[in-house]
Amino acid sequence: MAKHEKDQKSNAMRALDNAGVPYSHIAFECEGAPSGVEVAQMLGQDPDMVFKTLVTVGKSGEHYVFMVPVAEGLDLKKAAAAVDEKSIAMIHQKELFPLTGYVHGGCSPLAQKKQFQTVIDETAQLFDEIMFSGGRIGLQIRMNPEDLAKAIPLKFADITA
Repeated sequence: MAKHEKDQKSNAMRALDNAGVPYSHIAFECEGAPSGVEVAQMLGQDPDMVFKTLVTVGKSGEHYVFMVPVAEGLDLKKAAAAVDEKSIAMIHQKELFPLTGYVHGGCSPLAQKKQFQTVIDETAQLFDEIMFSGGRIGLQIRMNPEDLAKAIPLKFADITA
């Protein structure tokens, strides 16, 4: 089950500390990289309030980060429109670590090697708190989505498929 860990801060947690916004975190044991839905189930959370972080590349060559509920998919057309691109595509998994500093299953929208324009599905605003990766597998951050918008440039938009 979930356990709270206070001694090992991730870069994402440090970024939130530096931004001075409130959050909590949950560290948990898991094998490999569980899916977002599996993480929500392990932690007894509504999958609609647990968000996955997806990294994309636009036709322009610019990279973008999108956050959608773990049980939902990213609508590439809606996502492209949200960032004023003609089209976007998911990056290849092998590109994730060199680009962001995070591994698949542990990618956080916070403290990436470069801060990319980030868009979160507008449904996040329905919740007082959402959860998302804390920057490593087995670590989730829980916070108010409006506070996340104080820590990174964040746009709310309809981007789910």
